[in-house]
Amino acid sequence: MATDSSTDKPIADSAGNSLTGVVERILFFNEENHYCIAEVRDDARRETATVVGTLPGVQCGETLRMEGEWTRHPHHGRQFKVRAFSSRLPSSVHGIRKYLGSGLVPGIGKVYANKIVDHFGEDTLRVISEESALLRKVPGIGKSRAVAIKKAWDDQRAVREVMMFLQTYGVSPRQCLRLVNQYGNEAPVILRNEPYRVAGEIDGIGFKTADKIAINLGYANDSPPRLDAGILFALRELESEGHTCYPEQALGDEAAEMLEAPRDRLDARLADMVGAGTLVRHPGGEAGPCLQLPALDRAERQVAAAVLDIARAASALPPIKVPAAVQWAQERAGFSFGSGQAEALRQALVNKCAILTGGPGTGKTTILRSLVSILKAKKVRVLLAAPTGRAAQRMAEATGHFAQTIHRLLKYDPALGGFSANRETPLRADYIVVDEASMLDTRLAANLLQAVPPRAHLLLVGDTDQLPSVGAGNVLRDLIDSGLAAVTRLGDVFRQHGESGIVRTAHAVNGGKAAPPPLLDDPEELDPSMDLVFLRAPTPEECVDAVLRLCGGLVERKFGYDPSRDTQVLGPMHKGIAGVANLNYQIQQTLRGNRPSLTTGAGTFFVGDKVIQTRNNYEKTLFNGDLGTVTDVEPGSGALTAEFDGEAHRFERTELADLSLAHAITIHKSQGSEYPVVIVPLLKQHYMMLQRNLLYTAITRGKKKVILVGDPNAYAMAVKNVSTRSRHTLLKERFAPAG
Repeated sequence: MATDSSTDKPIADSAGNSLTGVVERILFFNEENHYCIAEVRDDARRETATVVGTLPGVQCGETLRMEGEWTRHPHHGRQFKVRAFSSRLPSSVHGIRKYLGSGLVPGIGKVYANKIVDHFGEDTLRVISEESALLRKVPGIGKSRAVAIKKAWDDQRAVREVMMFLQTYGVSPRQCLRLVNQYGNEAPVILRNEPYRVAGEIDGIGFKTADKIAINLGYANDSPPRLDAGILFALRELESEGHTCYPEQALGDEAAEMLEAPRDRLDARLADMVGAGTLVRHPGGEAGPCLQLPALDRAERQVAAAVLDIARAASALPPIKVPAAVQWAQERAGFSFGSGQAEALRQALVNKCAILTGGPGTGKTTILRSLVSILKAKKVRVLLAAPTGRAAQRMAEATGHFAQTIHRLLKYDPALGGFSANRETPLRADYIVVDEASMLDTRLAANLLQAVPPRAHLLLVGDTDQLPSVGAGNVLRDLIDSGLAAVTRLGDVFRQHGESGIVRTAHAVNGGKAAPPPLLDDPEELDPSMDLVFLRAPTPEECVDAVLRLCGGLVERKFGYDPSRDTQVLGPMHKGIAGVANLNYQIQQTLRGNRPSLTTGAGTFFVGDKVIQTRNNYEKTLFNGDLGTVTDVEPGSGALTAEFDGEAHRFERTELADLSLAHAITIHKSQGSEYPVVIVPLLKQHYMMLQRNLLYTAITRGKKKVILVGDPNAYAMAVKNVSTRSRHTLLKERFAPAG
């Protein structure tokens, strides 16, 4: 029953394996794999059909022609499973009205969409594109609004061209927005002429996507641009795993396997790249020569040079009688310090470069508070900093002294393209304390340490048993191993006289004890007096249901904590039924109510949604991992406002690619933060990520309550797995000459 291609009427062959219709509503969209569940208006049957499948870039109002098959879901009924699809702008009045009213084109909300379509009918999109001056005939649209609509349409056309070009390559709408932000209307041209350039310049678009495009455009399998891009991609992937360098032989093997290219051609390209300065080669140790990206080579050298300068320079502190100062601090605190605590305080006062490490409840906060009190009494200029805003806030509350994020401390200057505080213009301080130092990656550590005046003292505070930094490097451990810093390890638990279930369990996990905490089979059995429990829900579906019950009202009813503001779900993985992506969607649907929403290529956001910043934005002073809450949406302009740490920030439509839902986040993203209530889904399906330090980090994020949800066997798997992959770095070798 084929129909004219100029209409939106469905086309279905005799086998029923084709379907054409207008997208009415997007019920679910997974940014990770572009899996979509949508309702499509099937005009021939005068009904709405549910379609499921991989549908990158699809928007409400579009007309889709889909190939696939009809199936029946046991719970949701009849569905059309999409195997392949093509998309075109809507041509029917209904489709155009839906498309323009979806908020996809800034300046046109539902009201103006109806007015414009009522006036121009099926000619609407042509008028906007070719004769936008005619829009002024619509009541309420003046010259300025018509110009704004035309500009927004042209901008959206660039996004759409990129989306249509890339939809077969699995590039998400979020990534397309980044492409257009970077290249503007030139994006399609650059993609066709320089596909490998995109992999190096656009966050989230890697070599594999660029390679698909390039191969389809005719690039040879062993062409120098492809081999060079593949080698750099392999090194960047290794950097994302924490390595700052990699053995040359192993890198060549990995690149050859990935690129399916002759090893001799790759070796020749490696030599040329070293000669051109694109890669840095080091003699290496047992693993042989190592290769490194120039930026990481420079950062490691800067870290080593800065630490050596600090260790060698004279102290800027006034004379301090250390035993008397420690005694004064104990009297001020109102209790006697343990021997380890007293020694930690003494080491921090005596040494130019010191490290304080230990697990939760071992007294690190007491030492910080006492140290700051002594230094302030001596009129010492003290600066406190931490990698995240939440960690800085905790630091300030604990010490009574102002603390800030490292990025704010160093003051990024857009005009300079770097930090205002640096080697030439160091920080004005005599003593600098950095908390959560296990989160310091090599690049951030280089920027920070170069800004420390050589005569200042430096104290790094952190827990080496937590997950290592998200970024490349192993700075805290490498510095401990260097012998350049005085290291104090605290072991005795003081918090709540050792009775805290969270602290007790964290130390048990760290000690390899696999018995799970108290087990419950029903969320209603939650006891407000217990601060850590394991809620049994062994299947992914049961796990998700339990998490939704907790977030949907149980946490508030049982414990009195707000399910959004005070509660954070921390997951081991993004993917899967109980992964972060699906949990975010499910929790959003549970909490959304009748709140206003905004749907764009970057996703759907409701007022009240928790969001996370996914890249550093120095102009907004927002950084990767910062958490906020959506406070307002503007469907007409496609913008939203979100509040981060009490500050409101407006995000234009093209900036929304930097935001993701954060009702659930990965445990890695939670580093440096604490939350009143933490919920952790834990299943055997997460086996790839189940490691002791991951579980330890998750448990220690909870301030008041920790609820583990899932399979107790997964808990045991995590505790037993200590095979954390070692990181290749060269920082220790940089320290060696001073050894």
